[in-house]
Amino acid sequence: MITIDQLQKRFGPKTAIDIEHYDIAPGEMLGLVGNNGAGKTTLFRLMLDLLQADRGTVCIDGTDVSRSEDWKTHTGAFIDEGFLIDYLTPEEYFYFIGRMYGLGKEAVDERLQPFERFMNGEVLGQKKLIRNYSMGNKQKIGIISAMLHHPRLLILDEPFNFLDPSSQSVIKHLLQRYNEEHQATVIISSHNLNHTVDICPRIALLEHGVIIRDLQNKDNSAERELEAYFNLAVEEEIREEEKEEREEQEIQTNNNEQQQ
Repeated sequence: MITIDQLQKRFGPKTAIDIEHYDIAPGEMLGLVGNNGAGKTTLFRLMLDLLQADRGTVCIDGTDVSRSEDWKTHTGAFIDEGFLIDYLTPEEYFYFIGRMYGLGKEAVDERLQPFERFMNGEVLGQKKLIRNYSMGNKQKIGIISAMLHHPRLLILDEPFNFLDPSSQSVIKHLLQRYNEEHQATVIISSHNLNHTVDICPRIALLEHGVIIRDLQNKDNSAERELEAYFNLAVEEEIREEEKEEREEQEIQTNNNEQQQ
């Protein structure tokens, strides 16, 4: 389904993405995890041809995303609220998305029905523009719009952000069911390990733009390894901070001695 090869993206002196090779098979449900700034969103933007790579390629079904738009017809994605048309109501926005994929009003209404519990009576029929909704409900609108045309590839960046615990539980169930019923490739990013290991049989750990772990997550088996990694990273960061503090204190002490 997706092949990433020799992919690199830099912002000034910083390398945001540096992936030698990575394959994602059709029908896989992959969780991309990493700390803030690890490169998750940058990778998604490269996969969706929203950023130009400095080097390398992303291919969907053998097609370089930067050289053709054929892949867009079977891809759905939501990265942030910039994907929304916020001067429309949710109903207007959903019907607009539907028309893009040849869906009439009745078909859109039918496809919205499985999301009724997720919307929780707070999205449709409110007679207000998307811009006036809470961040949580904007997140719901974006996720639904990405899934509305039943894409074979679904990419969601931090889908659990801004959602209350009940909505997080519902969307986990919806994503798993969507993956199974449509045999779709589903890729989500998150810095929340619990949500990711709950639903993703495969997990990629991204740090400083590099995929440093590719884990099979059978019965949440990846959870312990991921927790150990992040705990170790925190301990190393604390040690580094303590070292810097000691060095600063030594410099200050030496300066005071010289002044005396």
